Amino acid sequence: MCSTAQSTRYGFRSSLAGISGIQLGNFIFFVCIAFGLGELLATATRAFTILRFVGALYLLYLGGRIIFSTFRRTAAKLERANLAATNHRNLFLQGLLIQITNPKALLFVSALLPQFIDPHKAVPPQLAILVLTTILVDTAVLSSYALLASRGSQSFRNSRMAAWMNRVLGAALVFFGLRLLASRK
Repeated sequence: MCSTAQSTRYGFRSSLAGISGIQLGNFIFFVCIAFGLGELLATATRAFTILRFVGALYLLYLGGRIIFSTFRRTAAKLERANLAATNHRNLFLQGLLIQITNPKALLFVSALLPQFIDPHKAVPPQLAILVLTTILVDTAVLSSYALLASRGSQSFRNSRMAAWMNRVLGAALVFFGLRLLASRK
């Protein structure tokens, strides 16, 4: 969702910064799992709840910011502001924060990863292969979504449809934030 929203607002190339942030978050997850943080979070319900809450609030903030920005500007002003406001570092940090504040992603990777590690063989090479494969596949998938979103939004960019597309994407982020707040696990 993050890469799609960034791509429609700032273009495909700019969304690559956010995708890079997401992938750094994935790398951090693998490192955490290698050092046992996944199990710690799985048993530490308070830490999990805090992480889930922070992630949900951040999604609500991003979604609300996107939605409210469409009501304050006309489409032409919105286009100029989006192009001028593109800061790759901010998009990178946005992707990273979304990924690392998603405890379900960490728990998913920590549940999935042990199934592919053979304890009778050297673990570091196995982990390196899994990290590389995961990041390459995830980058390809997110880049495909971003490219499709960018191409689709180009035809709407100077119309009222652009504002509505941003509202829908913002509403999706708000929805996922609310869903994360409502989840118990």
